[in-house]
Amino acid sequence: MTRSGFCAIIGRPNVGKSTLVNQVVGTKVTITSASPNTTRNAIRGILTEGGVQVVFVDTPGIHRPKTGLGNRLNETARASVDGVDVIMAVVEAGKAIGPGDRNVIATMLDKCRHRDGPQGVVVVNKMDKTGRDAIAAQLMAAHEAVTLIAEEKSMADAATRVEYFPVSAKSGAGTEELIAFVRAQMPEGEYLFPEDEVSDVPEAMWVAELVREQLVRKTKQELPHSIHCRVIEFEWPHILVEILVERESQKGMVIGKGGQLLKDVGIAARRQLPEGCFLELKVSVEPGWQKRDDVMDRFGL
Repeated sequence: MTRSGFCAIIGRPNVGKSTLVNQVVGTKVTITSASPNTTRNAIRGILTEGGVQVVFVDTPGIHRPKTGLGNRLNETARASVDGVDVIMAVVEAGKAIGPGDRNVIATMLDKCRHRDGPQGVVVVNKMDKTGRDAIAAQLMAAHEAVTLIAEEKSMADAATRVEYFPVSAKSGAGTEELIAFVRAQMPEGEYLFPEDEVSDVPEAMWVAELVREQLVRKTKQELPHSIHCRVIEFEWPHILVEILVERESQKGMVIGKGGQLLKDVGIAARRQLPEGCFLELKVSVEPGWQKRDDVMDRFGL
């Protein structure tokens, strides 16, 4: 009998959720960058081995929103923990557990409060960036935070069922033990996706995300949240991706001097696509789209 189920991964922005999904699945299924809130949709990475299929759900970072887009990202993250079998709350090994982490832990505990609900897991990530003593201290701090939050919310029993794992999503250290534990939590049932599938991301969305990843990386903190990418023509080998910004001045930033930045983005994204692909990029202005529900609805955000 096969087993299958879902594991949602939640956390503050930049704690390494997307890197962790890519690591456990064994291939790149979601984009990453050093900029907060790179992930905007719930991205599913699928691991199938030994008669068990786990669908890992990468989610946007839970944060204090400043725009309509920020509110939607939080809603996406919180909705992703409904109906899953395991919820991972990811915190960083080298940083104090702050209000944002406690908010994430509270979200996990609330969904795991019942014994027949999902299994709660706290993952202390980025262990490669700190020493053994610091990792141990963070695991203790996470345990104390879980216990305190559970007591405050009158669900102390839920805290006793939470498991803790230190990992490095970047190097893979500790992920074998984490994956083995998650696989053991999957209920009996047919596979939810074909055995050879590693993601449910549509091809057009994947191409648009690759372009956005490179834009976010190359523009740093200057305008990541003002960028949205979408494929408007897809007839292999030709793919046309439209890059949308909020202001005319941002359009120039994306294009770069003499068009060099846009050219570099296209080259970097094309390297990750099948050989022979002709990737064309165009930049358009959609004024104030992050605060306009009609535009965000149109973008599928």
